[in-house]
Parts: sequence; C-alpha cells; structure tokens
Amino acid sequence: MRVITGTARGMRLKTLEGETTRPTSEKVKEAVFSAIQFETEGRHVLDLFAGSGQLGIEALSRGAADAVFVDSDKNAIRIIRENVEKTKFTDNSRIVQTDALAFLNMNVTMFDMIFLDPPYASGLMEKVLDKVCDFVTVNGPVICEHSASDTLPDSVGSLVKQKEYKYGKTAVTVYRKE
Repeated sequence: MRVITGTARGMRLKTLEGETTRPTSEKVKEAVFSAIQFETEGRHVLDLFAGSGQLGIEALSRGAADAVFVDSDKNAIRIIRENVEKTKFTDNSRIVQTDALAFLNMNVTMFDMIFLDPPYASGLMEKVLDKVCDFVTVNGPVICEHSASDTLPDSVGSLVKQKEYKYGKTAVTVYRKE
C-alpha cells in the first residue's frame, strides 16, 4: 500500500500480516478520494477500524488538519504508529486503542469526515453508523467500506445516503449529515 498523493505521496505503508485485517485496495482508496477530493483540506478526520491507518494518512497527506485513528487490535495500533511516524504526521495524529463503540461512547469531539471500515459480516457497520451521527459535522461525509453483497440503509438517524460505488467484492457508501 502506498500514499497516493499529497505531502507523503508515494510512501509505502505497512499493513498487518494475516487475515484479521483487510486493507483497502488502492483502486478503492483512489475512488474514495476522487469522490471527496475537494473536501479534505483543513478537516478533522476520524479513521474508525483504522487497520493500517492508510485512509486517515491519505487524508492527512491531502491536507487534513488532524486525524484520530481507532482500532482495537494492538498489532494494528503498532502498524498505525509506525506509518504515522514514517509519513511524519505524528504531530497531527491521535492513535487510540479501543473498541469502536467504546470510543464513540466516550467521544466528545466533532469530525468533518469519518471513515468506517469494520470487519465484513460483523454487524458493526449498522451499530456505529447510528452512533457517528452525533459526531459528524453538517454535510460532513461518512465513508463506509463494506462488502458489495451488503446493502446499507438509505438513512440512519441524521445521515442520508448520497452515493454508492461498487468495485468487485467491495462497496463504498457515502452518507452525509443533513
């Protein structure tokens, strides 16, 4: 995996070994950032289920003000920390090792952009979507990566589905808070 563009362009990022974490493919990542290309600069970003941290790091590379990376896996946290240090985004990153729902239950921060990429078929997408409504700014995108075989609802709380893209076995659904 590499950073596509911005200040860390071309830098290779580490990913977790094994099957516990499924990194976002470069094709999907490029498509996601093409869809939100003019919305990243100066934004406060939450990368929930961060894995290697590549989505939050891509946002930082494209000018996001800061990013919070959340993952429950201690090995993922180690990889995120290494990737953030390598890309020199330590000063505008916060890395939190905890369960996504626990983080949302204790969070008091608002975000302008939220990335959700929970394990497929875990049932976590619907649970966290309902909670992130409270923490995304008006019109802020909530970008959900999920299995193409899953259909996400047209709305969840104050979030309304704007677009859905399919890339083989992966789908990306973009919600916005109205």
